[in-house]
Amino acid sequence: MPRAETRFFAPQAWVDGAWAHDVLLVVDATGHWSAITPGATPAMCAGAQRLDGPVLPGVVNAHSHAFQRAIAGLTEQRRASVPTASAQGSTDDFWSWRERMYAVAQRITPDQLEHIAAMLYTELLAGGYTQVCEFHYVHHAAAGAPAASPLDMSLALVRAAQRVGMGLTLLPTLYMRSGFGASGVRAQQQRFACSTATLCRLVDDLQAHTAGLAQVNLGVAVHSLRAADPAAVAELAQFAQNRGLPVHIHIAEQTQEVADCIAHTGQRPVEWLLAHLPLDAHWNLVHATHTTAQELSGVARSGASIVICPSTEANLGDGVFDFSGYAALQGRWSVGSDSHVTRSWTEELRLLEYGQRLVQRKRNVAAACGPSLSSAANLLEAALGGGQAATGQALGALRLGHRADFLVIDPQVNALLGVPVSQVLDALVFSSPSAAPQAVFVAGQRVAHHTSPAVTQPFAQTMRALWQG
Repeated sequence: MPRAETRFFAPQAWVDGAWAHDVLLVVDATGHWSAITPGATPAMCAGAQRLDGPVLPGVVNAHSHAFQRAIAGLTEQRRASVPTASAQGSTDDFWSWRERMYAVAQRITPDQLEHIAAMLYTELLAGGYTQVCEFHYVHHAAAGAPAASPLDMSLALVRAAQRVGMGLTLLPTLYMRSGFGASGVRAQQQRFACSTATLCRLVDDLQAHTAGLAQVNLGVAVHSLRAADPAAVAELAQFAQNRGLPVHIHIAEQTQEVADCIAHTGQRPVEWLLAHLPLDAHWNLVHATHTTAQELSGVARSGASIVICPSTEANLGDGVFDFSGYAALQGRWSVGSDSHVTRSWTEELRLLEYGQRLVQRKRNVAAACGPSLSSAANLLEAALGGGQAATGQALGALRLGHRADFLVIDPQVNALLGVPVSQVLDALVFSSPSAAPQAVFVAGQRVAHHTSPAVTQPFAQTMRALWQG
């Protein structure tokens, strides 16, 4: 039977970038907002379900590698001798971390990936995310395992998201070579290898397999300029344009990556993108940590978005994104948890702001980067808007026609006790630890956001198999 209209009453809800009060929220049969009415009278709200806490839109996690949840916390000891590609010769950096990451990427099975992703997606729901963009490049069977279709690994992620109620934007990823000038991938990267033709076929197959599944949509990704040749990137960009799909790419995360790109192309990574590809609102540049003011200006003019991943960028020692410079250009951006060392959007936004404060030795940096006097408000509004670009979906707002994803915050948690209603968002972001949602709704339906034995036990078994087996 078709779903009936659902009505909610929120004493306090985040509408159009500010707190509104006594809000009647109506979800239609498709799971989208059909009415948002602040200042609703008791008579108007008769029969509506009361939400006992401040209501916020669900946030898009614009960058995820689900399998990397299996290494969170397990790369924090320096090894006596670690292979490194760093020009500085450091014994532990992004490149040595990547070697450790490959150890899991080479072994993980589709069932294990599903167990890890189910755990992760439940945690992300608890962290206030209601949609995740899965930048997925572990396509093939593990070495020595029976041959398998790339569909097997992709559909493991789909099953995990459907199981726990997480919205999913799946981004099958082009990965052709180990670096600039290389003719193919290294042994540790064999599971990632694909051509534009095989990746486009995978997207077609996934569209057929996911047709009709609630809250699942597709985009495409290019792992990086170092991992794909220019002709292939252009071909995939055209495919995405023809289909109206979002496009994601890792870009300018590491200084060595920038130096290598200059050595092989004569241009910096973002500079090359702007010169050779038709960047527009469908494009999402992940990290863009090492960019010039001119490059940021070009990205902002193009309408493309930048995906900032503060916790992973800090964990890997990437550097600090020029947030103030980009915000001054009114550039669009979203937030992602990437390697999942943290799994909460409040932590990501807090770290983004604190990184700027440390570099600039100022307070409330984001408060000067938007219409509000509140750092938290400007950060949240920008992240919500960028999430729509990352997914290609109408998400991240209590607004007519948008999907009815929302969080109900518990006002009785320690961080919010006695806080004036006008500063609830500030306390939620900057009084750590942040309050976990009391309830999470995706497309107007409440979803479980607390881990159960059905999720934790297979995850624990998988972790033991990967790390103790």
